[in-house]
Amino acid sequence: MKATRAWGAAWALLAGCLLLGACAGHQWASPADVWRAVLGDEALRSRLLFEWRLPRVLASALVGALLGLSGTVFQGVFRNPLAEPYLLGASGGAALGATIALLVPLGLPQALTLSSLAFVGAWGATLLVLGVARVAGALDSAGLLLAGVALAAVLGAVRSFLMLALSDETVSLQVVMSWVLGGIQTPSWAGLGLLALITVACLAATRAIAPGLDLLGLGHQAAQGFGLHVARFVPRAVLVGSLVVAAAVAYGGLVAFVGLAAPHIARWMVGPLHRRLLPASALVGAIVVTVADAIARAALPPAEVPLGLITAVAGGPFFIVLLARRLRTA
Repeated sequence: MKATRAWGAAWALLAGCLLLGACAGHQWASPADVWRAVLGDEALRSRLLFEWRLPRVLASALVGALLGLSGTVFQGVFRNPLAEPYLLGASGGAALGATIALLVPLGLPQALTLSSLAFVGAWGATLLVLGVARVAGALDSAGLLLAGVALAAVLGAVRSFLMLALSDETVSLQVVMSWVLGGIQTPSWAGLGLLALITVACLAATRAIAPGLDLLGLGHQAAQGFGLHVARFVPRAVLVGSLVVAAAVAYGGLVAFVGLAAPHIARWMVGPLHRRLLPASALVGAIVVTVADAIARAALPPAEVPLGLITAVAGGPFFIVLLARRLRTA
């Protein structure tokens, strides 16, 4: 009964946050304005709301859901409540891909190259980490984590070099930095449909590994005793988690701390079992990013605050509290 009430309250809160996001912006809209836009009103204000703001708000919710899913997977794989999605170099690879898309003239629409190269960069970085760890014979959680940290440092240095070498008076570094600091890319309705399909597929993929994550939480030896092949499962789960991260950063840039906080809040709602925890984390992540994106668009009009700064300001203290509790427990 408690879990049912928590689910109902979370869905109601998400609906309220979506309405807040639809109203918030440089020029605030009323709920009546949003309703008229949804009904197909032909006025310019309604068309702008329908074509620009509503897809942005829904995209922010889907990106938040992806971040919540990925955070749950990584915390389960590493059995560490302080783990977050941007381990293993995925964020560094995505940022490098986006930098290339923004600074190198490829002759293709930038909206396409930005999301595509960010996705390829995140996925490729994860595959490289797995390859390095496999060659070193360290496919356990600690080996993957160390390889990811090292690769992230290298990718960050390469990205900085490209920013210095390729920027000129026609290409502003502010464009690259605004993406690296996080910001939802406003999709068309067709693009939003694609993002929704990707999110559903990611939810299905993560739920498929939920039983393994539950067993892994018992420890490697206990999981092995229950029939889980840990050496095979950990890299597979890392690939799934990184796929979710890649989808999130391709549409939202580098948004920190959501993947750290969402699983903790979801555990308070539904408990530790991953079959329920994964969709709950997605729901919490959607709420957090929707609210953060609304603040980013409305805080300093007509400018827009990078979404990653908003989540960092809110998530930093959350991380400090979690770290302090963990140290006290230890």
